[in-house]
This record gives sequence, C-alpha cells and structure tokens, in this order.
Amino acid sequence: MSDHIHDASCDHDHDHEDDIFIVTDQDGVEHEMVMVYTFEANDRAYAVLLDRNDMEADGVIFRIDEEDGEAFLASIEDEEEWDRVVQIYNEIVEEQEQQ
Repeated sequence: MSDHIHDASCDHDHDHEDDIFIVTDQDGVEHEMVMVYTFEANDRAYAVLLDRNDMEADGVIFRIDEEDGEAFLASIEDEEEWDRVVQIYNEIVEEQEQQ
C-alpha cells in the first residue's frame, strides 16, 4: 500500500513554517514535509503533507491521533481505512476543483 496521493493543493493563507514535520520514508530517508490540508472522515482527523523541497511530488496522508492531549501523525496501516480515506479526499479535491 502506498502513502502517496495526487493533486494535493494548498488552499489557505498562512505561513507553513509552523506546519513542518520530519517524516522518515520506508528507505530511512528523512523528508521535511509541510501540512497543507486537514479533513475529517468517519470522526477521525487526517492531514495531507507535501515534501517541502518538492511541492510538485505526490502528497502523503496521515491520520491525526491524540494521546494525553498531544496530537501526532500516524501512518494508516489498515488497507480498508486507507482506501476509504483516499476516496473521501479525492471527493473533496473534485468538489474544490468544481468551485
């Protein structure tokens, strides 16, 4: 299962410096990622991140989990959850493109 998605776009106005995360890929390479979009699906929050150094690359979706009042990004390991989240995100992108 791939964490990559297409057509992620930034549609809000603020400085992304506060939304930078270091994400380690499957090969152990660290990437500076910028959170560009958040959305909810089935009462869970998700974030779309883009590589800060390659904003044209595919985006990555993470689930936003909370523990002890602290929010953190978690990989989506469940294939059914992944498929559902990608479908919902694609619907959001299509809606925004039609506006």
